[in-house]
Amino acid sequence: MIEDIKKRALHRTSILEGQMRGVARMIENEEYCMDIITQSRAIQRSLESLNRLLLENHLRTHVTHMFEEGGEERDKAVLELLKAFDFDRK
Repeated sequence: MIEDIKKRALHRTSILEGQMRGVARMIENEEYCMDIITQSRAIQRSLESLNRLLLENHLRTHVTHMFEEGGEERDKAVLELLKAFDFDRK
């Protein structure tokens, strides 16, 4: 994993852990539903941000290598990317 991306991804997971604990407390305290939903949506955005980092790392490392290999490896990379975006063939 690229060191800078790894560092940023780990930081985001720490933030996500805190956000999840916060939502659990909100539920436990029976806070206003719309406030909980707002926090839940913030978590979803944080997860998307983490996913973008992980995808960037995958593209810069594994996919680059797989495309250089060509053939079946290239095809595998394409299928992985389609799957990552829920475009995989059923």
